[in-house]
Amino acid sequence: MLRKETRQQKPYLESDPLEGLAVIPRLEVGPVRLEKNRLTTPYRVSKNNSTDTMELVYRFAEDVFVPDEEDSINLAAMIGVQVALNYGLFCHEIVFRGQFNKEDQQFIKAMASNTAREIFVKKFLQPNPFLLPQATNIAPVKKKSYLRAELIFPDQDSPPSLGRKRGRSTMGQWNGDSTRHAVLSSGGKDSLLTFGLLKEMGCEVHPIFINESGRHWFTALNAYRHFVASHPTTARVWTNSDRVFNWMLRHLPFVRQDFARVRSDEYPIRLWTVAVFIFGALAVIRKRGIGRLLIGDEFDTTHKTSFKGIVHYDGLYDQSRYFDAALTRYFHRKGWGVSQFSILRPLSELLVQKILVERYPELHRHQVSCHASHEEANEIRPCGRCEKCRRIVAMLSALGADPAQCRYGRQQIDRCLADLMTKGIHSEIPVTEYLALLLKEKGLIPAPHIGSIQARQREEIMNLRFHDEKSPVDGIPADLREPLFRLCLEHADNDSTFKKPAPIEPTKAVSSVAYRDREEDEGVDDSPLLALMTWPEAKKRFKSVDVALLPVGAIEQHGPHLPLDVDAFDAEYLAHEVAKACTEPMPIVLPLIAYGVSYHHEDFSGTISVNPETLSNLVYDIGMSAARHGIRKLLIINGHGGNAPALHFAAQMINRDAHIFTCVDTGETSDPDIYAMAETPNDVHAGEIETSTTLAVRPEVVRLEAAKKFIPRFSSTYLNFTSKRSVTWYTHTSKISPSGVLGDPTKATAEKGRRMWKKMITNLVELVEHLKSMTLKELYQKRY
Repeated sequence: MLRKETRQQKPYLESDPLEGLAVIPRLEVGPVRLEKNRLTTPYRVSKNNSTDTMELVYRFAEDVFVPDEEDSINLAAMIGVQVALNYGLFCHEIVFRGQFNKEDQQFIKAMASNTAREIFVKKFLQPNPFLLPQATNIAPVKKKSYLRAELIFPDQDSPPSLGRKRGRSTMGQWNGDSTRHAVLSSGGKDSLLTFGLLKEMGCEVHPIFINESGRHWFTALNAYRHFVASHPTTARVWTNSDRVFNWMLRHLPFVRQDFARVRSDEYPIRLWTVAVFIFGALAVIRKRGIGRLLIGDEFDTTHKTSFKGIVHYDGLYDQSRYFDAALTRYFHRKGWGVSQFSILRPLSELLVQKILVERYPELHRHQVSCHASHEEANEIRPCGRCEKCRRIVAMLSALGADPAQCRYGRQQIDRCLADLMTKGIHSEIPVTEYLALLLKEKGLIPAPHIGSIQARQREEIMNLRFHDEKSPVDGIPADLREPLFRLCLEHADNDSTFKKPAPIEPTKAVSSVAYRDREEDEGVDDSPLLALMTWPEAKKRFKSVDVALLPVGAIEQHGPHLPLDVDAFDAEYLAHEVAKACTEPMPIVLPLIAYGVSYHHEDFSGTISVNPETLSNLVYDIGMSAARHGIRKLLIINGHGGNAPALHFAAQMINRDAHIFTCVDTGETSDPDIYAMAETPNDVHAGEIETSTTLAVRPEVVRLEAAKKFIPRFSSTYLNFTSKRSVTWYTHTSKISPSGVLGDPTKATAEKGRRMWKKMITNLVELVEHLKSMTLKELYQKRY
C-alpha cells in the first residue's frame, strides 16, 4: 500500500540543505519479474499525488536464471536495485520490493549511505555544470549520515507469490572456480590490458561486456566485435540503466533539464555506477561457475580525502580497493563463490597504456576511451575534443605511439595537444607532471606544463608501486603475482621498485639508539623523526600535522638468544615504519624512551629498570610539552607489556590536563592477528613471536644456537597470559622460567616475522590515518 504523503514539499535550499534536497517523497523499486534470459524491475516515483513508472531491464545473450528458483530471484532483485542506491540523498523513502536477506539489507544500506555522502560532496559542494544556479551555494554541513531516505524492505516475511513454487536453492552454495576469470570489459585500456595479461598467463578468461542502451555502448563496440569474433567465452549483457538514470534526473528540480546537451566528462548526479554493471555480470559469472571478477582500476583510484572537514572517497569509491573489499565481503557472506580485484592497481595509467601499446597492439587498436564517440564507416571513432581524448592522445604521443592507431585523425591529434596547455587533463598529478616533461622533450608542447601542472621528473609512475592501502601485493592472488609482475616489469623503465628494501627488511642492522642516520634518510626535510629536524623545520611540521607517535621500550633480558634492546628497538622501528607508510603529512615520531618498568626481569643480568612513577612522569611531561607545540593526538607505541600500567596512567593525566586525544598501543591493534600466526601457547617473551620479528629485520643479532624452548604451565587457566579470560598478575620472571624465555623460539622464522611486522604496521597506519583525518570533536563524536 502506498503511504500517504504526510510531508509537505519544501524548497531544496533552506537551513538544512540535506532536507531541501529530499524532493522525492517515495521511490519504490521492484519486485523483479524474471525470465531465463531477462529481468525487469519497475521503478516508481510518487510525488504530488501522482506516480511515474519506468522499467529497468537487463537482457542476457544466454540463459542465466531459473525463473522459479528463490536464489535466481534474489540475485535478480539485487541486480535491479543498484541504480536506486544513487538516490538516498533525494528521497524521503525508498521501498525495496522483493526478498532481501540480512546481508542484502546491510549492503544496500551501507552503499546507499556512502553514495549519499559522495554525491553531496562531489555533485553539490564542488562544481557541477548540470545544476541550476540556485543549487550551487549549499553549505558544507557535516553529519554522521548523509542518507536522507528511510530504506524500507516490506516483503521479508511474505510467502512465495501465488502459483510460484520454491525452487531448489543452489545460489547459496555457489562454488566459483578460481581458475576462471571474468573481466568487466568496456573497450578501455584497463579492461583490454587485463584481458591480454590474463590470456598470456594461461588463464581461462571470460570478457563480459555490459551494453548500455545509449551511446556509451559505442566505447565498447569496436572491442566487442573483435572479442566476439575471436574469443568464444565473450559475453554481452544489455541494460537500459542509462535511460533509468536520465528518467530519474527529470524528477530532480535542481538539475538542468537540458542535461543531455551539456558537454561534460562526468555524469550529472550518479556515483554508484560500476556496481550497476558488476551485478549484471554476476548472473553470467554464476551460470559459468567463474570464481574471480576483475575490474580494471589503477593505483590512483583508491583515494581518501577531506572537503570542508567531510571525509570522502573523491567520487571514486566504486573504483577503489575499498569497493573491491566491500563487494568481496558481501559475496562471501552470501555464499557466492567469487572474489573481486584488479591486477592493475600497482600501475599508473601511463604504464597501463605503455604495456598495452607495446605488448598487445592487436588489442590496443580497438581501444576507445571517449564517451562522446560516434560511428563512421562502420566503426566507432573518438570525438577528439573531450578530456579523455586529450589524455589518451597525450599519453600515446608521450610514449612515441601513434594515436591514429586508435582512429584519431591528424587534426584531432593536433587539437588535443594544443588544448593540453589551457584545458589540462584529469589525471594523477605525478602522471601529468611526467607527461608534460616527456611531451616538452619531444617538442610536442611549447611550454613545460599541462594546464597548471608543471613538468617534473617522476620515475615512479613508470614502475610498479605497492602501497598498503592503494595497491598491496596481497591484493592480487598469489598464483598470479609472479607471472604478472614478470610481464609488467618488461615494460617498466627499470626494476628499482623491487631492488629497494621493504620497510620490514632493512639491508643492515640498525641500532635502536640511532635508528637511522642522516645519510640513510632520503632528504632530511621529509623525515618524520623529530630528532633529525632543526627548530624551524619542527615549527613548520607542527603546523602541518597534529599527530605524534611516542615509542617506549625497555632494556631487559630476552633469553640467551636475543639482545637486551628488543623492546626498545621494536617500539622505535614500528613507530618509524608506521610514519613512513602514512600519507603526507606523515605523523611526527618523537625520540624513543628506551628504558621501561622491568623490575621483574632484574634477576637476569643486563636488565635496566625504572620505577613506574618515573616512567609515568616522563611520559606525562613529554606529552604536555608536545601538546604545547600543537600536537592534538598522541599515540604511545609501547614495546614492553610491563610498561602498560604506567603508560595508561600517564595517558589519562595528559588527557585530563592538556585535553588532547591520548592512547596507548601495546599490541592491542594486532595481537589477535599475531597470535593466530604463532604455533606456541603462552608465547609472551623471547619466544616464537619476538624471535621471528627479530629474525625478519636484523637476523645477525639472533643466536639461534642458544635458543631453547620453555613454555610455562599454570595451575589455572585464568593465569595463562594469552587466555582471553586471564587476570592481570605480577611476579618475577625467574620464578616461572630459568632461562627468561616464555615460549618456543625454535619455531621462529623470518617469514613469520615479516608477516607479523606487516600486520602490525598496516593496522597502526589505519589508526593513524583515521586520527589525521578528524578533528578532536569528530574523533570523539562522529564516525564517517
